[in-house]
Amino acid sequence: MANFNAIKGRLVQTLSSDPTLTSSYEGQVWYNSTEGALKGLVHIKATSSGGNLGTARDGLGAAGSSTLTAGLVFGGSTNTPGSSHTNTTEEYNGSSWSEQNNLGRARKYGAGFGTQTAAVYAGGSDYPNAPSDVEEYDGSSWSEVNNLPAYSRAQGTAGTLTAGLVFGGDPGSPIRVQTLEYDGTNWTAGNNLNTGRKYLAGCGTQTAAIGGGGNEGTPGTSSATEEYNGTSWTSVNSFNNGRRALTMMGSQDHNIIAGGQSSATAIEEYDGTNWTTSPATLSTGRRYLSSFGTSTQGAIAGGKNGTVYNNTEEYNSNLNVITAGAWAAGGSLNTARRSMFTGPMGSQTAGLAVGGYVGPARSTATEEYNGASWTSVNNTTDTLSGRGAAGTQTAGLLFGGNPSPASVTDTEEYDGTNWTAGGALNNARGYGPIAAGTQTAALCAGGYNPPVAHVTVVEYYNGTAWTAQPNANPNNYAGASGGTQDAAWFIGSGAVSPGPANTEAYNWDGTSWTASGNYGTTSVANCFGGGSQTAGWMCGGDADPGFKTFNNHYDGTVWSTAPSISTARSGYGQSGIQSSGLIFGGGTPSNTTATEEFTGETTAITVSTLTTS
Repeated sequence: MANFNAIKGRLVQTLSSDPTLTSSYEGQVWYNSTEGALKGLVHIKATSSGGNLGTARDGLGAAGSSTLTAGLVFGGSTNTPGSSHTNTTEEYNGSSWSEQNNLGRARKYGAGFGTQTAAVYAGGSDYPNAPSDVEEYDGSSWSEVNNLPAYSRAQGTAGTLTAGLVFGGDPGSPIRVQTLEYDGTNWTAGNNLNTGRKYLAGCGTQTAAIGGGGNEGTPGTSSATEEYNGTSWTSVNSFNNGRRALTMMGSQDHNIIAGGQSSATAIEEYDGTNWTTSPATLSTGRRYLSSFGTSTQGAIAGGKNGTVYNNTEEYNSNLNVITAGAWAAGGSLNTARRSMFTGPMGSQTAGLAVGGYVGPARSTATEEYNGASWTSVNNTTDTLSGRGAAGTQTAGLLFGGNPSPASVTDTEEYDGTNWTAGGALNNARGYGPIAAGTQTAALCAGGYNPPVAHVTVVEYYNGTAWTAQPNANPNNYAGASGGTQDAAWFIGSGAVSPGPANTEAYNWDGTSWTASGNYGTTSVANCFGGGSQTAGWMCGGDADPGFKTFNNHYDGTVWSTAPSISTARSGYGQSGIQSSGLIFGGGTPSNTTATEEFTGETTAITVSTLTTS
């Protein structure tokens, strides 16, 4: 029998511990002498949860390149009475979705192809109308171009904006066998499919495409598969299980199919000749879904199965284990409360909970978090809520806040043991002012001070005193903020009643505020948030009526959706950064002790112990 060296051309190394795998290959083997075990890298195939779509829908179009970090979905149906069809467009960055400019015409079951910055959406349905409209996306906005020769929906697709392909579809009697090629301007007829059908799927290029599945016009589903060479279609081996309203991604000679009816959770893989059932499955079975990417890395989004879903599942076939970002329960506060402070103070493993409302009264209670549990420590001097905060667990800063009904100029500093008075603000402010920075380099802006109302003066703290800055901020309080003294951000614009609250983000560069992108969900007040100006986060909040669970991430320009928190709530109390955030307390509407920790997506090489049997 051949040995490993003869097969791979490499000797099996003896190591005292598993190596740091900066360069790896499938089948890599070593002997761990400490554990007395032979180990290696094994290829895995699995799905994992990605960021949810902002708009749940089925029958949506999709486009994307060979990378998971540049996807696009558009159109579809929300199944909402009276306004089912949607023109919503969203981009995927590998972890979360962000809403972009809308399609010109809302519709579902159209043909989508191309990339995130050069996509096409053709045909579809907006019942009772039957559009043949075609729109192109340039990475920013949609524009109408030459229509399809005739109305069609539920087609298979492949290719790019300048070399696209659509085939099959509905209506027609019998179901259409048509093939149409797109050159970026005009549509030209190609040779027909061998089997006419609708609700089929396709992928590949204009000269090397594959299509399959669907409904041939009679009850049931099809497993028929065909390949296109730029001139004609050739029948090849069929799927293992027939299905319609499925999705396909990859290339002609290596692709996967997922979802559909009737094999809603099964994934099958094509190697250019045969179809095999993948060990990976969808966690949520659905049909009328969409996808983008390759046969080794892609995303599957939306769809329905009774319920219309906003789920995204990422498919990976490689040497890495990918763990999606998620919120998890942490240790409970000792004192249930809300409206503690805006701006993050501390980290996920070294947090601070201070003051706030406890029932109808305000509290002086301080608690420290160690990443697992909260411990009561020395109280603050002031009995306040709605303060601004900055710094760390051993060098914290609180400023402003509310007794009732006025606001105060108070500042307090924490050294990890005791609270002491700091320099007073020049302007009284409360109800959640903008806050950022450290104990010796903090920023305070915004806030509300009855009867003066909004406070717009920006102030800097140097560890001793506050000084007013020359430029004012927009009217703001009860939002979320973070960053540093010279690179801060904030969102929010007061309570949502009579509202709505402003969803615009603003960036501070040390001199002035500049409006940036809107967060992509319902406008809220009293939300949680933190992080830097280029990696911020916000979640929860009061939409009046109702409390929210959504979570958005910020890159300094664009907001995108991220995994939601578990407990809908409002009333700020937070620590940490975008990849390791912490929220605690708040109102649900009653005060809560619940703590949640966020862990961002991680990727790790899979190491397996090799055995014989």
